[in-house]
Amino acid sequence: MLSMAQGNTFYETAIILSLAAVLGIIGQKLRQPLVIMFLVTGVLAGPAALGVIYSYEQIELLAHIGIALLLFIVGLKLDLNLIRTTGPVALATGLGQILFTSVIGFVIALGLGLAVISAVYVAVALTFSSTIIIVKLLSDKKEIDALHGRIAVGFLIVQDIAAILALVALTTFGSPLAQGQSPVATWLLMTVKGIGLLVGVGLLMRYVLPRLLAKLAHSQEMLVLFAIAWAVLLGATSEGLGFSKEIGAFLAGISLATSEFRDLISAKLVSLRDFLLLFFFIDLGARLDWSTVGAEVGRSLWLSLFVLVGNPVIVLIIMGVMGYRRRTSFLAGLTVAQISEFSLIVGALGVALGHIPLETMGLITLVGVVTICASTYMILYSQPLYQFLSPALKIFERKDPYRESTGDTAGQVATVDVILVGLGNYGSGLAERLLERRRRIVGVDFDPQALKKWQSRGVSVLYGDMADPELFEQLPLRHAHWVVSTVRSKDVSLTLLRLLKQGGYQGKVALTAADQAQATLYESAGAHVILRPFRDAAEQAADALTDAMDLLPQNVDWPVAFQEVRLRSGSTFAGQKLRDIPLRSLTGVSVLAVSRAGHAYYEPPPDFRVYPGDRIVLMGSPGVLKQAESLVNQMETVESVDKLERFEVTEVPLDAESDWLGKTLAELQFRQRYGVTVVGIRRDDERLASPGPNERLLEGDRLIVIGTADKIGRLTLSEATTEPNSAHQPDSPDLA
Repeated sequence: MLSMAQGNTFYETAIILSLAAVLGIIGQKLRQPLVIMFLVTGVLAGPAALGVIYSYEQIELLAHIGIALLLFIVGLKLDLNLIRTTGPVALATGLGQILFTSVIGFVIALGLGLAVISAVYVAVALTFSSTIIIVKLLSDKKEIDALHGRIAVGFLIVQDIAAILALVALTTFGSPLAQGQSPVATWLLMTVKGIGLLVGVGLLMRYVLPRLLAKLAHSQEMLVLFAIAWAVLLGATSEGLGFSKEIGAFLAGISLATSEFRDLISAKLVSLRDFLLLFFFIDLGARLDWSTVGAEVGRSLWLSLFVLVGNPVIVLIIMGVMGYRRRTSFLAGLTVAQISEFSLIVGALGVALGHIPLETMGLITLVGVVTICASTYMILYSQPLYQFLSPALKIFERKDPYRESTGDTAGQVATVDVILVGLGNYGSGLAERLLERRRRIVGVDFDPQALKKWQSRGVSVLYGDMADPELFEQLPLRHAHWVVSTVRSKDVSLTLLRLLKQGGYQGKVALTAADQAQATLYESAGAHVILRPFRDAAEQAADALTDAMDLLPQNVDWPVAFQEVRLRSGSTFAGQKLRDIPLRSLTGVSVLAVSRAGHAYYEPPPDFRVYPGDRIVLMGSPGVLKQAESLVNQMETVESVDKLERFEVTEVPLDAESDWLGKTLAELQFRQRYGVTVVGIRRDDERLASPGPNERLLEGDRLIVIGTADKIGRLTLSEATTEPNSAHQPDSPDLA
């Protein structure tokens, strides 16, 4: 089979993909990152082992398309409003890390005995981190949109631009073709090209792309094809101007980020991106030259240690000074704990120009392998790593991490009904309904725009990530009745639940599940309520499609119309009988039918009760139907949770004189007479849970009852010797 692969690209590709699939399965069984297994695939398929790969150009082409799609999707998800919030820290961290890493790396390289020119190349190589690998890992962990993910992507893009400028400088400095040209003129030309690229993309984004996408949207296939073509085309244009294809593809994504079709395009391209990126990692592993690394093991370990520890520390210091919390700084810092493919390109260019020997290139290669593998595990296990190092990282955090507390008002809240985590589409809708019910909420999110919106409406907000243990110190958890997370991430939800338990939170927790498997997992972990947005919406949609409106006449030769109204849970008339809803007296409108759970009740009687979620079919003159709808869903004034009567559990002892002795619970009718429920009986050392109605009370029994405070107070103040017939009458027949 290996001999057949030589000279036959199809056979070669089949062997490589089969090898990648086998190693991927092994990696999953051993719980190893797929990125590492794909790198191993490249090493095994390359000249250092099996020697399967011959069609380097074809594999490299697929890898470049995958890189373009990766950066395109990152740009596609970028909210332009966030640039002004993450832009300064990305620029400062990116440039600061480049400066400090290059200087310190140069000193370490000299200390290890390298020549000055070799030390310069090594220092430059240590400076750059792999945007492709980091974005892939953050995307897999669902952290690309987290605060640290956005900051990391920002300063990685800054690094890429710096890497391009470094390559231009090296080429200008060392290439014979550049002799006679002015370095200043070369730099000015690159600046003009960069400005021209930005202006061109901006004009297309403003005047051409929205109209073009609207026309292409009639066919999803054409929309996706255009997105791929646009990403690759702009990547190629950027490379042709002397920049990198990554920059062009990233700009292509940004240009479509404000489009209403961006979510569709992103969803369609994810699988294709992951498949093509396989070839990037295989190509990277196959091109590693192992023939020159043997003598450089000792030096590589020292330099790798600096990259793995020193680079994150540099980011921690810079972001700490800028006012970020240590968790955000640490997670962002881990993304620079490796060197990138640009580092290998810099080394190869140095060899081609005759600046460094092959041994130095081997040193850079070995540092790349060590740091890429080690940093992958560091990023994948960043949460437990942070928890272990958190106490020691306090020195990198200011007393007031103002960047992540700007606008925070949660600390000013004395009591709160709901702490709402996540203020996206679902979270915002939930917040609206809670405010309608007069609940006091605290919103938690890392999107400054969402926080600003809710803060302007008087809602207390907190800027941050609930997976951050330090954030819990800022929340009024002791006074909160509920902590509700609308984030559909299993890792975030389980971490939140664990941190709440560790902190001794006594309230209830609601988590949002994407499917039944997550819902089951959350229930077993201790969540009190599981929210299922998609299932609930589907159920409501099914009710809407099976309503009574389908059977009504479409054309009526009379000034009468029909309208369906969904009864909201906060309506004044929820749970009321139809006779108590003054529709006819106030508007002249009649209730023709009520749809509930797929069943239609036609011409319901006056005693028919309506409940939240019911769809009421109204009939009346067209001019008053809207008025009737407003009346039906008139919101009642809901008191705060603290003002509502709460249930209590207490024990009621029976003495020898009690007339209750010898009587059954059915005869005594506790619920009807006192509005309380007997949930148990303590009889000597025996505990009777949920006693039946025929259970007789004996001397020494202690009744365990539940009810509101006033009802229990009335029961305990009553004389146990009172005859049942002289007890209070029922408060409501519905309690019977």
